[in-house]
Amino acid sequence: MEDHRMDLQNMDLKGGSLQISTEVIGKIARCAALEVDGVSEVSCGKQNKKVKELLAAASIQPPVTVEMRDGTAELTLNLVVKFGAKIPAVAEKVQENVKSAVQNMTNVTVSRVNLVIVGLAAEEQE
Repeated sequence: MEDHRMDLQNMDLKGGSLQISTEVIGKIARCAALEVDGVSEVSCGKQNKKVKELLAAASIQPPVTVEMRDGTAELTLNLVVKFGAKIPAVAEKVQENVKSAVQNMTNVTVSRVNLVIVGLAAEEQE
């Protein structure tokens, strides 16, 4: 299921056409999720470099996947939440933030925002 061609969302503007890649939609979603208190990272867990290198050989899911269906986007984000955060409350806030950011910036309708909690970040221990 390797699909390396860029998936574009096409729109018509008065002066021509506009194309927004799903990668851009994914980046907007990631930034919006990171704004939420309690979210540490949107990733497949980048704190542990060695594990990441091991897993890089296997196919890892990207931090955000964007699936376009009939002009609407279904997003799935892999989140690392801060220890002590109330996960359901954080998840709801992330869903709201991501949905409104993507819709406001791109005019693409977001049908679903699926969240996968892939890790827990302990308190900062530099």
